[in-house]
Amino acid sequence: MQTLGCRMVKAFTWLLAAAFFQAWAGTAAASDQSLEVSDMHATAFSYFFQDGDMDFHFGNLVLGSAVNGGVEIGEAFYAASHIEDGDAASWQREWSELAGRVQARGEMSLAAGHTVSARDQLLRAAYYYRISLISMLPDNPAFQKQGNKLRELFHKAGALFDPPVEYFEVPFEDSVLPGYFWKAASGPEPTKTLLMIGGGETFAEDLFFYIAPQAHARGYNFATVDLPGQGMLPLEGMVFRTDTNVAMKVVVDYLVARQDVDLDRLAAYGFSGGGLFVPQAAMHDARIKAIAMNSAVVDAHPLFATMPAATETPEQRAAWSSFHDGVVRSICWRYGVPMDQPEKLIDANKGNTFDPARIAVPALIMVGEGEYKSREVQRQQKIALDNFPNPATRMVITPANEGASNHCVMENRSLIGQVLFDWLDEVFNQR
Repeated sequence: MQTLGCRMVKAFTWLLAAAFFQAWAGTAAASDQSLEVSDMHATAFSYFFQDGDMDFHFGNLVLGSAVNGGVEIGEAFYAASHIEDGDAASWQREWSELAGRVQARGEMSLAAGHTVSARDQLLRAAYYYRISLISMLPDNPAFQKQGNKLRELFHKAGALFDPPVEYFEVPFEDSVLPGYFWKAASGPEPTKTLLMIGGGETFAEDLFFYIAPQAHARGYNFATVDLPGQGMLPLEGMVFRTDTNVAMKVVVDYLVARQDVDLDRLAAYGFSGGGLFVPQAAMHDARIKAIAMNSAVVDAHPLFATMPAATETPEQRAAWSSFHDGVVRSICWRYGVPMDQPEKLIDANKGNTFDPARIAVPALIMVGEGEYKSREVQRQQKIALDNFPNPATRMVITPANEGASNHCVMENRSLIGQVLFDWLDEVFNQR
């Protein structure tokens, strides 16, 4: 049963959120109809491209990773300047060619024994190969080749950290779930640990560049993994499913078996679809001691029903750029639905839910101001906030005027690090 103090804190948090929305709604030029749409690839402002989906990926996945060594700004803008707006093939070509040039520099430094230079160059080369995969379909011969290069170079760069970034594989059903573990410091001492989980379009390497350095700087072990549907796993037929908690259990099994993981301070953070996968796992697994979401996805079915990618007509789809079309087809592939029938993403998510009332641990909800304008996103945050029972539960709306508005807030990872780890430290320090 919730205490009076818990209810008061939650009510105040929700009143702040409601006040924000009312203030925005009173001045926004957007129509009421736009509030019914949950376009997860919308941006608060334009970064470089006219094509909205390409601009989202460039501003968030690409430029957002610069703070954590994923890209160099000069390299990124050089590649962007040679890409035909909205054209998938030119996007894939420019990032792949850049990856090759940066890889050559890294290999040269490694051969000469300059390990820091080699690590930094090889990290970026790996991530440029990752970026080249956006909008690339799995039947493209380059898809698996460049996916393998991503993993190969990330392994090579990860070994040059101190402590090294360890690659691991967790047996799962007839395959394995690949992941990474980066110790906070050398030695066997049990240490607070963050498990980071992505969503419908992510590779495990994305999550390293999202927040691993922020975790490491604060003395946290960092772990991440590809779940079914993520990374290269759909090539093996491992697509998204509604019981992701089953796969999450074997990942937690791996972590709690490690001597260097503090079992009382194991947290999980999920963004995008991970905002469902993480709380769903915590609902079934008490070994997870705190959870964070960006944002909470209590029920994926109605959320997908408001997404333009799944609801636009064939006539509207015919006007899509090749880049956007490739992104949507890739998401369909990951969910195991026909790539030319994105409307089936809605039914594929029936039963993809979690019950906040069944999660006893502290919970943090983060949501960008722009994403929060969607009425469906608001509705789901309210359900989660009202029903998480732990008094340490919080919701934070990150502001557009600090460049922290978009889906997953990938464009301001330092701010997310501050919000997440300040809250986690407070929660764990009370233990």
